[in-house]
Amino acid sequence: MPITLPENLPAFDILRNEGVMVMSPDRAARQDIRPLRIALLNLMPKKIQTENQFARLIGATPLQINLSLIRMSDHESKNTAADHMESFYRPFNEVEASGDRFDGLIVTGAPVEHLPFEEVTYWDELRRVFDWSRTHVHSSFGVCWGGMAMAWHFHGLPKHLLGDKAFGCFRHRNLAPASPYLRGFSDDVLIPVSRWTEVRQEDIDARPELTTLLASDQVGPCLIEDAAHRTLYIFNHLEYDSGTLKDEYDRDVAAGKPIGVPANYYPEDDPTRCPSNRWRSHAHLLYGNWINEIYQNTPFDLKDIGKG
Repeated sequence: MPITLPENLPAFDILRNEGVMVMSPDRAARQDIRPLRIALLNLMPKKIQTENQFARLIGATPLQINLSLIRMSDHESKNTAADHMESFYRPFNEVEASGDRFDGLIVTGAPVEHLPFEEVTYWDELRRVFDWSRTHVHSSFGVCWGGMAMAWHFHGLPKHLLGDKAFGCFRHRNLAPASPYLRGFSDDVLIPVSRWTEVRQEDIDARPELTTLLASDQVGPCLIEDAAHRTLYIFNHLEYDSGTLKDEYDRDVAAGKPIGVPANYYPEDDPTRCPSNRWRSHAHLLYGNWINEIYQNTPFDLKDIGKG
């Protein structure tokens, strides 16, 4: 089954050309089916690239997905055209006022990890998003800074600044093979990492409501679960395209910023060679498993989401 997207959203043609099944809202309305409603709160500067990455993953399951794009109400994007934002995004205050409910919510990362959470300009509204998700969303997925922010808000889980950027592709151990979210996973997984902060296992261990599912000996915990609230936090980037780390590296080199070659990414760590994607299958597994868990457990009537 397809993912439902507006036909003029850039992701529509990109994903269709990749073989992903996409459907216009008009055609979806004629289907006698209850699609899953997934919201993407996109905090990344390159909105369109991020839309494509997540739509590609959640649109690859046998289920029909309606994807809704949400933005912070008063935060203006400097890297995405205003008409794109106006055409495809709803401000959160509008979503909140509407009473809409969603089967799933993804909160992306944001380039603000050097700031204390409380100093982020939209922190107060983001806290409202998190609290709203407990009553209007069946299952939530926080990614990178978005995951750290959610874990700080709900659990007081601190983030710690790193002396050097964790940058590259790192092996992660599968600590919970029986988890439905890791169904089909290998014993170890290569995952792209790009961050200046970390959470620490000892801080997670001090919070018995949290369980670590994936972790690396080099870059620490990656995927943790709050089972009671059907929430996942991932601090690394399985959604990245093959060239995303290259783009970040080239950008920083061009700007004269101190940046090392991303570890274990280019063949023989040679940035003149083309990187290979060695995480794509696990990315599809993780997000497909998340969508499947939502499908198995979400109420059929959207009005019942958040009750009980």
